[in-house]
Amino acid sequence: MERERGQLQHSLELELMLRLLLASWLVGLAASATTTPTAKWQTLSGKAPRVVARGGFSGIVPDSSQMAYELAMSSSVKDVILYCNLQMTKDGIGMCLYDTRLDNSTDIQLFYPKGQKTYTLNGEQVRGWFSVDFTSEQLSNVSLVQNVFSRPSIFDGFLPLYMLEDLLSLNPPGLWINVESNTFFKQHKQDVAPYIIEGASIIQANYISSPEIGFLKSLNGKLGKAKTKLVLKFLSQDSIEPTTGKSYSTILQDLKSIKAYASGILVPKDYIWPVNKGYLELSTSLVKEAHALGLEVFTSGFGNDLQMSYNFSYDPTAEYLKFVDNANFSVDGVLTDFPITASESIACLAHNQGNRKQAKALVISHNGASGIYPGSTDLAYQQAVSDGTDVIDCSVQMSKDGVAFCLDNIDLTGDTNAVTAFMDRSKAVPEIQQDAGVFSFDLSWTEIQSLKPQMQNPGAKSNLLRNPAANNQGKFMTLAQFLDFAKNSSVSGILINIENAPYLASKKGLDIVKSVSDALTNASFDKQTEKQVFIQSDDTAVLSAFKTNTSYKRVLMIKEQISTIPAPSVTEIKQYADAVSINRFSVTKTMGFFLSGFTDVAQTLKKANLTLFIHVLRNEFIAIPYDYFSDPIIEIDTYINPLEADGIVTEFPSTASRYLRSPCVNPNANLEYTIVTSTPGQLIKGAGPGALPPAEAPAPILDPADVVDPPLPPVAAVADQSPPAPAPATPPAKSGQPANVASILLCMMMAVFSFVQLRG
Repeated sequence: MERERGQLQHSLELELMLRLLLASWLVGLAASATTTPTAKWQTLSGKAPRVVARGGFSGIVPDSSQMAYELAMSSSVKDVILYCNLQMTKDGIGMCLYDTRLDNSTDIQLFYPKGQKTYTLNGEQVRGWFSVDFTSEQLSNVSLVQNVFSRPSIFDGFLPLYMLEDLLSLNPPGLWINVESNTFFKQHKQDVAPYIIEGASIIQANYISSPEIGFLKSLNGKLGKAKTKLVLKFLSQDSIEPTTGKSYSTILQDLKSIKAYASGILVPKDYIWPVNKGYLELSTSLVKEAHALGLEVFTSGFGNDLQMSYNFSYDPTAEYLKFVDNANFSVDGVLTDFPITASESIACLAHNQGNRKQAKALVISHNGASGIYPGSTDLAYQQAVSDGTDVIDCSVQMSKDGVAFCLDNIDLTGDTNAVTAFMDRSKAVPEIQQDAGVFSFDLSWTEIQSLKPQMQNPGAKSNLLRNPAANNQGKFMTLAQFLDFAKNSSVSGILINIENAPYLASKKGLDIVKSVSDALTNASFDKQTEKQVFIQSDDTAVLSAFKTNTSYKRVLMIKEQISTIPAPSVTEIKQYADAVSINRFSVTKTMGFFLSGFTDVAQTLKKANLTLFIHVLRNEFIAIPYDYFSDPIIEIDTYINPLEADGIVTEFPSTASRYLRSPCVNPNANLEYTIVTSTPGQLIKGAGPGALPPAEAPAPILDPADVVDPPLPPVAAVADQSPPAPAPATPPAKSGQPANVASILLCMMMAVFSFVQLRG
């Protein structure tokens, strides 16, 4: 009883919170809801593809819960279709649930620990808790849980099972009922066909699907005046359809026969775009052939946190667009766990290839398009330009013989094969980092050119690899080559990043500041006005060295996470910089992998008339807090709109460029649908009792002493270099950053660790 009272109280609180949340989103949508001209689609109807929300917004909230369905309606296109995977109880009540086995998506084991049984399902022996063994009354205390471990678990254990009758009470814009195995239900005297036929006038489903041909034939022509379309759901190609005994690949060869009992087909993604070793092959002719016969084609398997082809660079919108906005065809609908992303892809991003940018915010590359090709290579920079980047970047490093070149890190082991090619040069340099490395200043430019570029894989532990075919591809560029490339490209600016200048000058006799200044002058960037030059550093002394050239904009890099910037610190920053590039986690307050609100960092910098850049964005869902719905576009939108960032630094510039070409970048545009900006803190309000991760200590404050660095030391003559000093116990903190903050790499590792622990 205590648990029931707790559940009831929390359910009431949740319902109030949810309705307030949905109301705020709906107000935002209503403000922009006017009719605009629509582009011609290559669907069977010529209208936009339909968004079908599988179990509601099941990518965030437990599948088939009231909260999931309501969240799907509030955040998606107005004609979203809610998908109910219909299960039957022992007393003949239909309910929506992820799977025939209750233990996959509920906590039924807690209430009926001995309720397991073994049944034959689709020709296989399956053991678990089944809906046909329990009455609706027996299931009234059972709650839903998230069925994908990488998704939020904070809503587990208090959302009740949702009956089909409950779903109908929401008056959904569209309804799709799927019956996965009527053969199984018939064996347990719960034939779904009479249930649907008798209730057809009330259910009013837009679509009914099933992988069983016999079931669809039993409904054909018997649904009265209900304008319900029947859809054959294809399973894997080698699976056997129970009515005919044929494989689905065999049935696919005779699409014409399907027309006799169905008006469409629902197929997995690889029926249309096959994938081989992680890469797309040529598309099949399935969509065109089906359309020629008058069959609609829907496709399934979409989820922002599900495995996708390397071709999409972990951008789920790119995957949707491949199915709905290519030169040859468009599917008629997509079945997705993240209807918000499908909606923005169809309503905001499709048909925008030729559009100009709709906002002033800059897309700034991070080592070029380093999410697609090895960073700082010619291929990465070429891809960045092709993807619509505004500003390409070069983090300058120095070789032993004084050649300035572009590479993310002074330690070559992360971006190249230096750890194997020059293992004998590995050493510890505590002034730079704790770990041993192979450093650029110990190799000649000729030796560096012999290295093979390597892809950075920040998601490797989660098996989220980046374009493995690109390993060893591309060539590193000298700073002079980079400047020449930029001058002859379409970019509007360049960003030159300078780090470790004091060490290089005093210990290695390398003047990186002069090398950069001379290279810019030799390439005439000091006099031209066509392309903006940004000089970025975490060292104010470096920025001071470029103060005399007023055409350059100086950017203070603050790598570590901070919580606020006091007024005296802002005053100091303005003495040295025109802009600030801050860690993306500095603009929000975090709680595990959730957000609890915004900090005042962005607002403070904007009020001070400082240009605001936010770094570094990545597409992999494990790098994106839940509040952004595992959607890189939602994260970008949050930085551009409410926070008014002037630029975003990203390893996937194509994603940011696609967003900025969309009319939906303007929240006040008169559109039928606009991107729903995330509100940090909303998700945790709906958490179950005791489900939230522990509150985190606030990040450090950026004090004035953390801003200002000492003057640069004179450049030592190489012959005068003294032996290196003994290694300190810990490396000294860099100026320009809070003294007691961990490195940005450690911050990211901790965030991902929290994320993985939360899903464990």
